Amino acid sequence: MCLSIPSKVIEIDENNYATVDTMGVKRKVTLDLIAEKVNIGDYVLIHVGFAMNKISKEHAEDSIAAYNEIAEAMRDGEISEDEGNNNYV
Repeated sequence: MCLSIPSKVIEIDENNYATVDTMGVKRKVTLDLIAEKVNIGDYVLIHVGFAMNKISKEHAEDSIAAYNEIAEAMRDGEISEDEGNNNYV
């Protein structure tokens, strides 16, 4: 399974590459696969270096909050790293 964490566009260059911030991690992705206009401050979902979809700020913030809750529960031991794995018993 692949999870895409919403990434905030913080810069766009002349070659249609965006620098995005994914929960504090910055990377460059191409915007070439998104038909609609993407602006600085927009949120996108990325997969292997390609922005695939633009999503609303509200949806992005809700998703990030959910990921943060899961990460906190894992840090606190409330959720095992193996939970959800098909081999988990």
